[in-house]
Parts: sequence; C-alpha cells; structure tokens
Amino acid sequence: MAISVVIADDQEMVRTGFRMILESRPDIEVLADVVDGAAALSAVERLRPDVLLLDIRMPEIDGLEVTRRIAERAAAHPETAHKPRIVIVTTFDLDAYVHAALHGGASGFLLKDASPAMLVEAVRAAAAGDALVSPAITVRLLRELAPTAAGGTTRTLTEPLTDREQDVVRALARGRTNAEIAAELYVSLSTVKSHLANVQTKLDARNRVEIAAWAWESGLAASGPGGGPAVP
Repeated sequence: MAISVVIADDQEMVRTGFRMILESRPDIEVLADVVDGAAALSAVERLRPDVLLLDIRMPEIDGLEVTRRIAERAAAHPETAHKPRIVIVTTFDLDAYVHAALHGGASGFLLKDASPAMLVEAVRAAAAGDALVSPAITVRLLRELAPTAAGGTTRTLTEPLTDREQDVVRALARGRTNAEIAAELYVSLSTVKSHLANVQTKLDARNRVEIAAWAWESGLAASGPGGGPAVP
C-alpha cells in the first residue's frame, strides 16, 4: 500500500513542489496540502494520513504546536485519535526548533533546501517508524549535546557491539546515510541495515537518531577504529 501524506505549509510554491516530488514516487500518495496548522489538524482527523509534513512557521497554529496537539490527542484518546508520523520541513534550523520538534514526537527534521531524494527518504523512514534528520543538523546538535551528556548516558548495551557494528555506528553518527555507509565500508546496503537493526536492539533505541546520540554521548563517534582518534 502507498504511504499517505498530508502537506502543511503556508507557501503555495513549497506545497506544489513537495507534492510533485512525492507523487512522482509510486509508493507515496499525497492526500491533501493545506495552508496552516488548523487545517493540518483537521486534515489529520479527516484523512488519517500515515505521514504529516509540517512547516514550523505558519499562520494561527505553527508546526510545533500542531505536533504537540497531535501527541496530546493520542495520549488522551489512544484508541480513537489518529497519530501520523510527523516530519518537520522548514527554512529555519535553529537548535531550539529541532529539540522542540523531536521531543514533541516528530519523526524527522529537514531543511527546505534538502534534496528531493532526502525528502522522499524522510517520508519513507517516518512511515517505517524510523527518524531522519538532515545530516548537518544531526551532527552539529549531537556534538554540542555530547559534552553535557558524557558520563551520564541513560542507555546501556545489552551486549557489546561487534567491530563492524561500531564502524557503522561511527559513520551514522557523522551524518552518513545508509548508502554512504555501505560505500564507505565496502559492504552491501542490506548489511548496513542488518547491523543497525542489531545495534538498535542492543541499545533498545527507537531509531537512528537515538543511536547517533548514544554514539556521541559514549564517545564512540569521536573515536576511530580500535579506539584511536577519529579520521574526519
């Protein structure tokens, strides 16, 4: 079945561009595009999309508030309220916005200058229950968070990572996509996905963002193979 999407952005050109990109993929169906947060909330209840693409700055109700309200509805009425996966797509990469979006339950955060392929990948990842954040944002934020979290990480491994799993996690934490990791380590894409699935289980992590966060907090991301300094 196709992944159903609702787009919410107050700029018509943006909505049209996103619709054209997503509808060019056979596995994605755009149910509607709306101009503000109020219309987004209404469309979610009426159309029950798999994924909601949200701008942050919109009239009346912004994207962060929409994210918060959807989470509240789902918590208050878990059996009836629909909770789509949310991907924030915005011009603004302010750290406060990224933190608020992800802590509010968003499944992705992209800048509007992201490539069409990245937009499609973010929608597919969200629909699959994963999270995708623009690599540059991810690396910057996690580097900044690591010093304050080091020594106080809340995640512990249920069993040690293999050397190859560590290599994959290091590359992930530096913003590499699965395809880039496969090319960098000379392995197949399915092998990368398998390693990440194993790591996710060992860490009890919900998605790749949490894996990357742990890598920076634990110091793994800053080390190279064998525990030496990382090579940029």
